[in-house]
Amino acid sequence: MLLKLRALPVLLCLVFQFAVLAPAAAQGPENFLQTQREKLSGIEATVDRMEKEVDDQAADDGELVAVRVELERLAREVFDASLAFRPRLTEINTRLEQLGEPRKEGEPAEPEEVTRERTRLLDEKASFNVLIGDAERLSVRINSIVDEIAELRRDLFTRTLSRRYDVSAALSSDVAGEFTQEVGRVYKRVSAWLTFVVKYRLNSLLLATALATIAALALLFGGRRLFGDFIEPDPTETEPTYLSRLSLALFSTLIPSLSIGVFLASTYYFLDYFSLLRSDIAPLLWSLFSVILLVYFVYRLARAILAPRRPNWRLLPVRSQAAQWLLVLAVFTAVSTGFDYFMDQVYSLFGSQLSLTVATSLVATVIVGLLIMAIGGVSPLDDEEGRPRQWPLKFRYLLFALGAAIIIAAMLGYIGFARFLSQQAVVTGAIVATMYIGFLTAGAITSEGAFANSWLARRLERYTAFDETALDQLGLVTGMLINTVVVLIGVPLILLQWGFRWADLTAWSYRIAGRIQVGSLSFSIIGILTGILVFVVGYFVTRWFQSWLDGKVMARSRMDSGVRNSIRTGIGYVGLVIAALIGISAAGINLSNLALVAGALSLGIGFGLQNIVSNFVSGLILLAERPFKAGDWIVAGGVSGTVKKISVRATEIETFQRQSVILPNSELINAAVGNWTHRNKLGRMEIPIGVAYGSDVRRVHEILLEIAKSHPLVLKNPEPFVLFAGFGDSSLDFEIRVYLSDILMQLNVQNDIRFAIVDAFEAEGIEIPFPQRDIHVRSGLFRAQEPDETPKDEEPADEMEEEQDEVPAGRRRRRRKVDPE
Repeated sequence: MLLKLRALPVLLCLVFQFAVLAPAAAQGPENFLQTQREKLSGIEATVDRMEKEVDDQAADDGELVAVRVELERLAREVFDASLAFRPRLTEINTRLEQLGEPRKEGEPAEPEEVTRERTRLLDEKASFNVLIGDAERLSVRINSIVDEIAELRRDLFTRTLSRRYDVSAALSSDVAGEFTQEVGRVYKRVSAWLTFVVKYRLNSLLLATALATIAALALLFGGRRLFGDFIEPDPTETEPTYLSRLSLALFSTLIPSLSIGVFLASTYYFLDYFSLLRSDIAPLLWSLFSVILLVYFVYRLARAILAPRRPNWRLLPVRSQAAQWLLVLAVFTAVSTGFDYFMDQVYSLFGSQLSLTVATSLVATVIVGLLIMAIGGVSPLDDEEGRPRQWPLKFRYLLFALGAAIIIAAMLGYIGFARFLSQQAVVTGAIVATMYIGFLTAGAITSEGAFANSWLARRLERYTAFDETALDQLGLVTGMLINTVVVLIGVPLILLQWGFRWADLTAWSYRIAGRIQVGSLSFSIIGILTGILVFVVGYFVTRWFQSWLDGKVMARSRMDSGVRNSIRTGIGYVGLVIAALIGISAAGINLSNLALVAGALSLGIGFGLQNIVSNFVSGLILLAERPFKAGDWIVAGGVSGTVKKISVRATEIETFQRQSVILPNSELINAAVGNWTHRNKLGRMEIPIGVAYGSDVRRVHEILLEIAKSHPLVLKNPEPFVLFAGFGDSSLDFEIRVYLSDILMQLNVQNDIRFAIVDAFEAEGIEIPFPQRDIHVRSGLFRAQEPDETPKDEEPADEMEEEQDEVPAGRRRRRRKVDPE
């Protein structure tokens, strides 16, 4: 009866929750389950269609890439759908833990509402587990199809390179006539298109050309305005620095090439925007523009490196005549490769015979191989006596081997492999050379004092208050920025040349931009780069504000120079801290995950050397061994507190009463020191509790363990433990032992657990006793009494037992009798 009365409030709460909240909760999860089930069904249907497309488009690399991108998008949707289940599952598991395990046989029966609630939650959890299993199965299937696509693309690429053609058929006399016919077809089609456009759409053509020209000129003149000294060399400078030559080579290649690229791309875009491109002209025009850009880029790069007419600006130490020949050979190599690419697009568009494609590629690749060997045969260097000398042996053999491999592969009929080698020799070689110049430029800028003597630094000194140190640091940032830009532009271009597609790069960029989870810390590469950029901007803004405040505000007052310097330094520290915090927030990193790192970075080292050798040596030992650091909670003798500062003479400890205690380092070395947060902040906390005699100790143990496990700051591993400590004078003693990831939070956890214990014991009717003493005083004189002697006026034993029975349950009273004489 007593058990039923105690459980009545709990039953009323459960009935209210089940009657009022359960219908709404049941309706919500049901709709959610149905929505997620339909979503997964739709994704599975799309995956079925994609799988059929893979089988149908096994020979088309572009279609396979498109299917792969779509599948990876579906995989992300499946992953997001699986994440959507977690909050509800966590809620269900928490609710099941609150309800507890079903009553075992022999235990009192639990209320029917509790049983129904547990059954409903278990059914809902099973439904979620089924959907999670379906999502995992679908994710595995998508990944298997993606792997299959990767395997198909590798096989397709391998077959393209290893396929052998009949070269004899391509060398027949009819091939020349077929080539003339195809060129005539191209001429007729292009001339017909131009005639139609000029006759009927002239205004649109002129407007498209004008807009493209304006875009190109804006880039060209803007680049010359900003980097004029880097694009055109200074004729009065007879001995330019290595940084000046590198900068000239880099910017004189990139700015004009980008201008031509913008003009061609804008022309194509505006022609398509004004509906001037036909479906048979657009591929030809795009291929032609690509070839023009390739040839021009190779020309500008070779001209910037070799500088045939400006020996003092030349990057390579070659002779002027050899530089002219190398420039001509490099341009002709690019023209041959571009011609082969353009004609291949023409043949593909017109559906020409295979023999014509083989013949054109054979001639073009053989010419490229011969040109590469000709470059290796040039004698561009000077020996000690000033006579022409060939390239270094390894580089010359590399060029000969590459050219011979292209020619041999083409003559044996491996046209695909020969074309691949020739294109990589020209296009990839040009990209790698440009990247190498970029890396050299960045390295030259980051060298000490180099950036401070540059043209850009001189302008910054004119308009800002940067000193030489700030300019040198800015040079480091500029070098890092150049390296980053070179990698971000050059690597994708090389990957595109090696058979990858834009869709592949897009998929990789999505993966890189996605969040990476490492334990409880989640971050993304893009977020980290953004945070670094924000921190750099905040750093330079802080330096500018320091200079402005010191030079414009405090300089006008009669403030002491020491105070001014303190204010300037303090503002600098505050600005850097703010910039770091904003950068970390922009990077998407939770500041709570950086507590240990922040504690290590806040380590203070004092340099006030004193004459006490022992303290000095002890301070060096402490700094070297680091038995504790700033921010650690230590116990040294009678002092307990947080380490605030470690210097070479003494260590400052702040107690929890905010008292600063300065301990000599020799005491910390020679005496035992307890460190609660030495390697981490993990620690164990104990909470003693006593209950009255007669309480259900197993139920008490169960309640205490449940309270310990339910606290969010208590670790699950090592798991909490409740110890039945012993039988006390007034209580049955228990002890809660829990582990915290941050032992400094133990006071908050102790408060929470103690409040929970009081509430739980009141709900269960369990009493927490306190020591009691009953003293009976009788009238008369006191006298000593033998142990065997019984006083005449002493109450009978049965009356004493009856009096003890009147003591409230759960309290044990210790009685002391004083008998009169």
